[in-house]
Amino acid sequence: MAQQEQTPANSKTKKFLKGTMILTISSIVVKVIGALNWVILSRVMGGEGIGLYQMGFPIYLMAITVSSAGIPVAISIVTAEKVAKKDYGGAQHVFKVSLWMMLATGLLFTGALLGLAHFLVESGFIPDPRAYYSIIALAPAVFFVTFLSSFRGYFQGWQIMTPTACSEITEQLIRVVTMIAFSYLLLPYGLTYAAAGASMGAGAGAFCGLLVLLGFYRKLKHKFFPQGEENVPPQEPEPAGEIIKRLIMLALPVSMASLMLPIVSNLDMVIVPRRLMAGGWSMSEATTLFGYLTGMAVPLVNMSTILTAALSISLVPAISESRTLEDTEGIREKVAAAFSVAAVITIPCSIGLHVLGGRVAALIYNAPKAGPSIETMSWAIFLLGLHQVSTGILQGLGRTKIPVFNMIIAAASKVFLNWNLTPTMGIVGSSWATVADIGIAAILNLFFIKKYTGFSLELKQLLKTAVAAVAMGAAVKGFLALVPNWGAWSILGGMAVAIPVYALLLLVLKTMPEEELAQIPFVGRRMVLLGHMLKLL
Repeated sequence: MAQQEQTPANSKTKKFLKGTMILTISSIVVKVIGALNWVILSRVMGGEGIGLYQMGFPIYLMAITVSSAGIPVAISIVTAEKVAKKDYGGAQHVFKVSLWMMLATGLLFTGALLGLAHFLVESGFIPDPRAYYSIIALAPAVFFVTFLSSFRGYFQGWQIMTPTACSEITEQLIRVVTMIAFSYLLLPYGLTYAAAGASMGAGAGAFCGLLVLLGFYRKLKHKFFPQGEENVPPQEPEPAGEIIKRLIMLALPVSMASLMLPIVSNLDMVIVPRRLMAGGWSMSEATTLFGYLTGMAVPLVNMSTILTAALSISLVPAISESRTLEDTEGIREKVAAAFSVAAVITIPCSIGLHVLGGRVAALIYNAPKAGPSIETMSWAIFLLGLHQVSTGILQGLGRTKIPVFNMIIAAASKVFLNWNLTPTMGIVGSSWATVADIGIAAILNLFFIKKYTGFSLELKQLLKTAVAAVAMGAAVKGFLALVPNWGAWSILGGMAVAIPVYALLLLVLKTMPEEELAQIPFVGRRMVLLGHMLKLL
């Protein structure tokens, strides 16, 4: 078969998919390190110590969400526009302005957290006064995280994802080492100080992540400004005030979208247990069922969408670049490639978790009754993937407000469904409400993508992918019936059956063109080679 001609659009599509692969790998490494951390930390401090740490952490998360959540996206959009025009001096100017802005923001929110810590404890908002020192220990991290967000946004605007990946891994590794070390060293002085010691890990990790980004930044400056930045002035000089205004206008909707997640979680916390009790479950039963959904099912869904989350980050500058160059064909190609990859990855994950949900609940969580919730939530994987990718596309198009409004509409629908389904269907009703929430947001996003780009999902391709995934699920189910007593090995065995069956069926059904198949991170090229060996391509 003749080699496909490498067009500029092809090259740019491969570029952002390569960035996706890099960010996916870093996310997996970060999550593995994080999981090990909780195993060790729980042994050092116990449940009570972990509880003290967790009391301060939501306050910290809220602070960094408000201070910096939307900034990397905003900087990546504006930087990508400048780089697309080869206005490297303009990109550098935007970055320097953003640094000063984030320096001020970081100091403001760090000071606010330090000043409010005593009030939060005294007012009873933080139920245990011992958490005071944990909040104080977390405050410096707000500054460092806010500051380094400028660097990450800048590199993402250049579509260089390695610095972000390396800084995230470094940040997590140092954070974990610091948490374990200081909690262990301070434990003899009491759990109060051990929890505070663990909280210091966030600041240490962010500081080291910042150092890594500074190293990459020096390399980037040397490459693009070998004779000094002063010799590369902006093509279209913009006042600092105008840049700040634009960054804020782009960042605010993204920050609001990030805030929607804890808001919706808090709504669930208020509504779901109460509606379960209204349906006849006791308080203890309601709390347990709520834990099945939020502590077991939701983390599995989030874990299954690591790739699409990375894809959404890579899409923002890639789409912004094409929009700036008025490259309509490039936009459509990137959008099509992103959705194809998302569908091929998330549809089998949905089917697989639905089939294995009961065993996962029993064998991993030791909670067989969590099975129905996990099985229901499995359908959210595909929808969440669509939502993440579509949000990244809209942000890249500069339509950052649209995903926020769509999330608000979806959240209102979720409240309605939770209120009406939970008393009669139990936690499965709440699970369906969550699936509907994500699905409505995704569908609304797709409507606007169709409006602004003319692109719509290829239903024939989706159907072929679904057929391959369902057949894969049937094969796994058959395998599980043959090995009913394999325990945890049955899950690994099921996955070993699923992967080759699904890959082979994708090739047999000709689900994707060869050039699109090759672009799937990690496995695409291997599948193309297999297809040629079997004469299926």
